[in-house]
Amino acid sequence: MVDNQAAIAISKNPVFHGKTKHFSIKLFFLRDVQKDGDVCLKYCKTEDQLSDIFTKALPKGRFELLREKLGISNY
Repeated sequence: MVDNQAAIAISKNPVFHGKTKHFSIKLFFLRDVQKDGDVCLKYCKTEDQLSDIFTKALPKGRFELLREKLGISNY
């Protein structure tokens, strides 16, 4: 899941790259693996990104919500 719509657009339209030199290598990697059929990029709203629990400091409520969605408990 990707929360960057520009990354999805670039991966689907290589002609668009001429104006996007500032994009990182990661986006070009995404384009290649999508083109090869290894992955299918789908948009996921930022607030629905479960991976945030592993990559960001979160307020307690947000942390608990994401932890619950992952099926992880305190016990």
